[in-house]
Amino acid sequence: MKNLLYFIFFFSFSFIQAQNKYFSKDAKVHFFSDTKMEKIEGTNNKAVCVLDASTGALEMSLLVAGFKFEKALMEEHFQENYMEISKFPKSGFKGKISNISSVNFEKDGTYPVDVTGQLTIHGVTKDITTKGKIDIAKGVISASSTFDVACEDYNIAIAALVRDKIAKSIKIDLIAKLQKLQK
Repeated sequence: MKNLLYFIFFFSFSFIQAQNKYFSKDAKVHFFSDTKMEKIEGTNNKAVCVLDASTGALEMSLLVAGFKFEKALMEEHFQENYMEISKFPKSGFKGKISNISSVNFEKDGTYPVDVTGQLTIHGVTKDITTKGKIDIAKGVISASSTFDVACEDYNIAIAALVRDKIAKSIKIDLIAKLQKLQK
């Protein structure tokens, strides 16, 4: 299934020349819920990300089952009760870096970027706008962003019994080390 996801994701970009494309197949997505009662965090190190440096087009996709937790029971509840992975196995983002022309991919530095697009979680797609940055150091390109997502915006039902243990707004951190896509 994972290999099929990679194939479909990369095949969808085959119509565009590879010279200005960057990708990662091991981007990191980390989320954090912090309440007085409990801290919950999960990490997925298998997100796929593609950036077209000439247009700013940006896509990211992941299998929700790839999130790992410190406690196995949290992972099970996350997958089955909240994210319902049998119905909604993937999450993703499709959008654009609106100020991509301000990034010099040939020069080391930190470049702030503005990102707009559509985030899909739990089968619900919403428009989002966020800030991010692209770091370039000795030819290594990293893209990152941090933003908050409200569970109710994505129809993620939280049972009354545990409502005080899960934050209404979840912090999401994205980090992708990007490699140049070769022809």
